[in-house]
Amino acid sequence: MSAENREMVLRIAEIVIDELKLQDITPDTFDPNLDFVDELGIDSMDLATVVLVLQDEYNITIDEDDYPKLRNIHLIADYISQKKNTLE
Repeated sequence: MSAENREMVLRIAEIVIDELKLQDITPDTFDPNLDFVDELGIDSMDLATVVLVLQDEYNITIDEDDYPKLRNIHLIADYISQKKNTLE
């Protein structure tokens, strides 16, 4: 994993932790492959909240149809990277 990608994964973890008010977890200890729905029980409203912050943070637009693709931190990081690459 590149340093830039690792930095993005940690920042996304920080956003998820803050927005969902997860306790006893840090960005470094957050498993980036943890499934938000199946393992954390995140519902669509929680995910929408996280998406709004991610859109502001990374200056991208995330289509509502793409929400099901955003099931863990690695998938979100890949999605954001692809979005940013198409904007350049």
